[in-house]
Amino acid sequence: MTTTFVIEGAEVTGLDSFWKAVGEAVNGPGGYFGRNLDALADCLSGGFGTPDDGDFVFEWRDHELSRRALGREETVRQLGLRAQRVPPSGRAEVLEHLARVRAGQGPTVFDWIVEVFEERAPGRLRLR
Repeated sequence: MTTTFVIEGAEVTGLDSFWKAVGEAVNGPGGYFGRNLDALADCLSGGFGTPDDGDFVFEWRDHELSRRALGREETVRQLGLRAQRVPPSGRAEVLEHLARVRAGQGPTVFDWIVEVFEERAPGRLRLR
């Protein structure tokens, strides 16, 4: 039987709350399911909480609320944080990405998350 993990879009007000919502959807209150895109990709590929048989889906309810919360403003915030942490050799690339996002171009945090789902768990994300 397919296990359905529910993400409540109203609970996602930024990337930090997304990590909390997805962690709790999979592993219950206080649950953990990664706190970055690489960890999410690993978890979706069969680790840390997903059913061993791979028979699962994520239902992201009210995803349009999350899409707005994880839109341009949150993307600018996340890229600003990344620019502070990235080694000097990679800073120019992050700053260029940040400039494009500020100009209204390129993917948002919401898009990044959906892309990870599509790449690592095709067909297992239902946007409601």
